Amino acid sequence: MKERVRAVLVTADDTILVIRRTKPDIPEYWVLPGGGVEPGDESREAALHREIHEEIAGKADIIRLLHTMETDNERQLFYLARITTWSFEDRTGPEFSAEGRGEYVLEEIPLTVEGIDGIGLKPEEIAHVLRGAISAGSLGGEAAR
Repeated sequence: MKERVRAVLVTADDTILVIRRTKPDIPEYWVLPGGGVEPGDESREAALHREIHEEIAGKADIIRLLHTMETDNERQLFYLARITTWSFEDRTGPEFSAEGRGEYVLEEIPLTVEGIDGIGLKPEEIAHVLRGAISAGSLGGEAAR
């Protein structure tokens, strides 16, 4: 089963970092930073650190596993993390140089239900989980510690 790791990256300003994806002939959408777990990764958390480094030249403190989604052939693990540094200009992931992959734009959105509702975050299941966690107050304070 293919495994992917993604991060809800909370900043010191109570925003989260998301990537706006624009591809030809597809409406724009937003995703959380992350990607596939590779055979050389020591752990899922190590894979997430690698992906955060590749995609946004960032460093983050992983707080906890927030949500897991499974299909027949894929498992996605979503982690809550506090982002400490990032630079979208210094990203190094192979997807950025591949032809036809479209655009990747890093955006900061408010860590609010309105912030989540204002973008087309994919998959919808994680958007729903985030709305519930925000409403319950279980993201901002926990990630700010």
